[in-house]
Amino acid sequence: MKNRLLRLIEGIDLLGLWLGLLSLRILLGWDYFESGLEKLRGNNWFADIQDNFPFPFDLVPPEISWQMATWFELLGGIALVLGLATRFFSLSLIVLTVVAIAAVHWPAAWGSFGELMQGYVFTDNGHGNFKLPVLFIGMLLPLLLLGPGKLSLDAWVRRRCGQPAETSPTRECHDRQQLHRGSA
Repeated sequence: MKNRLLRLIEGIDLLGLWLGLLSLRILLGWDYFESGLEKLRGNNWFADIQDNFPFPFDLVPPEISWQMATWFELLGGIALVLGLATRFFSLSLIVLTVVAIAAVHWPAAWGSFGELMQGYVFTDNGHGNFKLPVLFIGMLLPLLLLGPGKLSLDAWVRRRCGQPAETSPTRECHDRQQLHRGSA
C-alpha cells in the first residue's frame, strides 16, 4: 500500500514538472505580454507617477522606464511561455511587479494593518489594489526557485548540454531513504 501511494505521488510530481509549471508560465506569460502590448500601443504615463517609483527606479527618466517595462513585459511574457531564461525573466518580472505595486497599486495612505488590507483587492476603491500583482509574484516564485519544468526550452538546452535533468522531489527523498537504509 505504501509503495502504491509513493508511486502515485511520484507520478503526480512528474506530471507537475511537465504541466504544473507550464500552466504557470502560460498564464503569467500571456498576462505580462498583454500588459506590454498595452504599453507599446499606448501613451507613456510614467512621468505622472515617477515620484512613486522606489529608489533607484525613481532616478531613471520616465521614457527609459516606460521602454524597459514595455520590453521586459513583452519579451518576458514570450520567454515564460517558451520556458527560455525562465529564472532570469521571473526575477526581472518580480522586480517590475514590486515597482508597479509601489508606484501604482499601493494605498496612498494607511494607518493600520486593517486599512492596508483594504487594498488587497482587484479594484481600487480609494485604498489601492495590490492583490493581483501580489498573486503574480506568488506565481513567479515557483518559476524562479524550481525553474520552468521539463516542458521548456531551458530543459531542452540543459539536456542538449549534458546537464542532469531536474528530478522529482519525492524521488530524491525516496533515494535518500534507500541510501540511508543501505548504510544502516
